Amino acid sequence: MLCSLFCSSSSSSHRRFILHLRLRLHLRRSISSSPPPSQSPPPLPDLPLSHPIYTIWASNTGLGKTLVSTGLAATTLLSPSPSSESAKFVYIKPVQTGFPSDSDSAFVLRKFCQLAHRRRCPSFAVSASNHVLKASASASEAVLGYGSEGEGELRDLGAYEERRLLGEEWAGEVASELICKTMYAWREAISPHLAAEIEGGAVPDNVLLEVLGRCLGIGSEDGGGKVDVWTVVETAGGVASPGPSGTLQCDLYRPFRLPAILVGDGRLGGISGTVSAYESLKLRGYDVVAIVIEDHGLVNEVPLLSYLGDRPPVLVLPPVPRDPSDNLMEWFDKSEAVFSFLKEIMLSVHSERIQRFHDMPKRAGDIFWWPFTQHKLVPKEIVTVIDSRCGENFSVHKVCDKDFITQQFDACASWWTQGPDATMQQWFQIELARDVGYAAARFGHVMFPENVYEPALECAELLLEGVGKGMSTSWASRTFFSDNGSTAIEVALKMAFRKFSLDHGIVLDSTEANMTAKFPEVKVLALKGSYHGDTLGAMEAQAPSSYTGFLQQPWYTGRGLFLDPPTTFMRDGIWKLSLPKGVQSEKLKQEDLTFQSRGEIFSKDRDCSSLAGSYSSFISQQLSAYSGSTGFGHVGALIIEPVVLGSGGMLMIDPLFQRVLVNECRRRKIPVIFDEVFTGFWRLGAESASELLCCQPDIACFAKLMTGGIIPLAATLATDAIFNAFTGDSKLKALLHGHSYTAHAMGCTAATKSIKWFKDPQRNSNLVSEGRLLRELWDGELVCQISLHPSVQRVVALGTLFALELQAEGSNAGYGSLYASSLLQKLREDGVYMRPLGNVIYLMCGPCTSPETCRQLLIKLLRRLDEFKPS
Repeated sequence: MLCSLFCSSSSSSHRRFILHLRLRLHLRRSISSSPPPSQSPPPLPDLPLSHPIYTIWASNTGLGKTLVSTGLAATTLLSPSPSSESAKFVYIKPVQTGFPSDSDSAFVLRKFCQLAHRRRCPSFAVSASNHVLKASASASEAVLGYGSEGEGELRDLGAYEERRLLGEEWAGEVASELICKTMYAWREAISPHLAAEIEGGAVPDNVLLEVLGRCLGIGSEDGGGKVDVWTVVETAGGVASPGPSGTLQCDLYRPFRLPAILVGDGRLGGISGTVSAYESLKLRGYDVVAIVIEDHGLVNEVPLLSYLGDRPPVLVLPPVPRDPSDNLMEWFDKSEAVFSFLKEIMLSVHSERIQRFHDMPKRAGDIFWWPFTQHKLVPKEIVTVIDSRCGENFSVHKVCDKDFITQQFDACASWWTQGPDATMQQWFQIELARDVGYAAARFGHVMFPENVYEPALECAELLLEGVGKGMSTSWASRTFFSDNGSTAIEVALKMAFRKFSLDHGIVLDSTEANMTAKFPEVKVLALKGSYHGDTLGAMEAQAPSSYTGFLQQPWYTGRGLFLDPPTTFMRDGIWKLSLPKGVQSEKLKQEDLTFQSRGEIFSKDRDCSSLAGSYSSFISQQLSAYSGSTGFGHVGALIIEPVVLGSGGMLMIDPLFQRVLVNECRRRKIPVIFDEVFTGFWRLGAESASELLCCQPDIACFAKLMTGGIIPLAATLATDAIFNAFTGDSKLKALLHGHSYTAHAMGCTAATKSIKWFKDPQRNSNLVSEGRLLRELWDGELVCQISLHPSVQRVVALGTLFALELQAEGSNAGYGSLYASSLLQKLREDGVYMRPLGNVIYLMCGPCTSPETCRQLLIKLLRRLDEFKPS
């Protein structure tokens, strides 16, 4: 009986049954889907700005995107601008399902030609073409009438149709042109991700974007001249409809960030759908310049305008005839004024955008006071105009004959704050924006002292369970929130000094006496080359440098003992150790000073070496000599940047030295502060750099990467012993420090999301060693090759950091040097944005960045080093 039922069914119903079965299987597999592992997508083609390029979106399917595209094409080509001799309209449909029976590009071609005949094509000739690039096997068979080998792959269909509409005074030249392109087509009229799964021919996001980028270049050679060029990209379905890979289209096309036209819904319930679509686009950073809806007699435009505040404008099209036999010519005639007005809006927005790009460098130079910048050395021609960010890339405006947007890899991680990589951005960056928006909508800002709310509580718990835990046991028990790294350091110093004073009997029992009595001066033990922030107290905790001189900080005295630390680096393919004079000894062996691998440098086996003894003697002598010479003073805290000194020139300190230093301070009951503002949260390959040192602090400061690079927040973690030093019966014994936005909900929410994301192996494929470390990101052979380069003094490669110091002498060396300027300018031309630390330059990626991306960065750097000729 079952057999007879199948035999009697039509082929179409049988196909629907198979389709339904395969859909169920696909959906079952998709339930546990997660973001793909990090790869290294090729750089996007430059985006031309020589003419308007827009994306046509809709709040749902079937609302008339293609009608809007057709109307704009007709308005552009059949009523050309008086200032142009001809016009070109490019219609791009990246993804088409239901093909060939439903082909939007064919519809645009057909209706345009009908309109041209109806409106009596102008005196000039118009060429109209439609080109379908690739299609699934079943879609190709429907077009060609026969099958072909290679089931499951997309075919180079190459279906091409061209028509010429000749005007009455045609002289043999085509004056205007309609170019329609469908990039990828599938036969089933279903969502693209399902069609790609069922029919085969999956298209990776980076491949689709690369092809789209090439298509966007069509007409760019004519734009801005006497040819009136327009391009529209029409999406499939609604704003959040999936693309072929399953990525939502609003995320898929985000790297180009084309300005948007949103086709809303004029039907019952359409207000909600339109607002949701609009908010989805805005959340992702799109500029929606106009909303177009069909008139269904419900006046949906009124509440939309009330909600939007006339930004963007809402345009209303006449009702579309429902009779399938209607060729829509009269409807297009009635809509012509609306499309003309829409085109004016689009042109105006495009022109204003280009003008802003051109004006911004001068406007910025006139009113900005950039940090760490000598303005006399920054002419407006070298100011980088950043349109947006997507993942690890800036979208930068450039002018080379014509305007365009190009991609630059943010190789300084925007001052060490950034975390998302190129392939994960559609999840991470958007999820951060959504979650932070939720926190702002739910909490705004609420006062923190004596209060509790979920974002702050969860963030504090995650910090203590993560960076506050270390390799095995938890060391931290308290979280103090602040707004930036420098403030976190100030808090840490107050904590450490109080603990030291209590332990050494300096603090008096009477709070009144503590406010009036004279006390010994408490100073810090720190390392030369360290940098702990810009605020006055933090600057006092660092050695004299370019940042602390009288020009920068007239109050600076340098309240501390500053040791010259041993540094380690790669030179000539070998990891080497450079010792300060006080540690150098003829007793030291060569194996103490050179290493076959970086891993040997971090080995705990070195704790028993003769060098460890030399370090201990050196530190003890320095502390004893300092205490004896200062008289009325104490070293009340040790503060170090663990492993790498960032702003001091990306100096890698011998971890053995820092470990011995911590142990010596423990013996003397000197509280230990780790400044992990730069090094924390996987920056050096571990969640906390203390794991690399194999020792724990009493206090640690975190910021920068903690929030994923979206909003400022800092935290100072402390032990119970530190916290108890502030407990008592009087409020005057409490830690009297804070700021207005302490533990703000948006920052805590962003930190919670980022901390979880970076340590999730399903999202971060770089995690190894049971999630404790990142895999090696920098290609060992290339690192070695760069260290052998005659222009290079030293190299450091660790975690997400690669740094090198250029061979330089005199004024060409040091923080004020301009020695690397020409090299960095060439790298920016290669799509790598870097800032120098004098003659030290560095590349910095995120914890999720693929090793292949890092390899490509090193290849570009090496090539430019070979060409490097300092001015």
